[in-house]
Amino acid sequence: MGGRVGPAGGEDDPMIDINTTPLIDVLLVLLIMFIITIPIQTHAVKIDLPVSDDSDPPEDAIDPIKNEVYISPTDQILWNGEPVARQTLRQYLDITVTMNPVPELHMFPDAQARYNTVDEILAITKRAQVTNMGFIGNDQYRTW
Repeated sequence: MGGRVGPAGGEDDPMIDINTTPLIDVLLVLLIMFIITIPIQTHAVKIDLPVSDDSDPPEDAIDPIKNEVYISPTDQILWNGEPVARQTLRQYLDITVTMNPVPELHMFPDAQARYNTVDEILAITKRAQVTNMGFIGNDQYRTW
């Protein structure tokens, strides 16, 4: 009977399926070559950061008893009446927590100051681990 196994084909019938192994090998080689030839994308933004002129704060800037932080309606930060930047404020707070005894910090946000600015200043004081702090002028928020 010639070795036929059935109507669907058998040992003597030619193979109809395509051998995809060489095709996959060629595609993988092409993919690797494509990946290697693509230049590495580096996104860099060059910025000139401001350099602080005063690395050490003035000796009279920090009061050993109490210090006041005022936040004006125009979002200006005042340390004992002098305008300061946020980085300078953080430096002052870091110095005060190392003093013995630790001076009090009086926070005095103006009633018209933006909440976002007050929140940023409170976050700075928390990161500096200030524990001896109080709010001054809370009566300005009453609307009776």
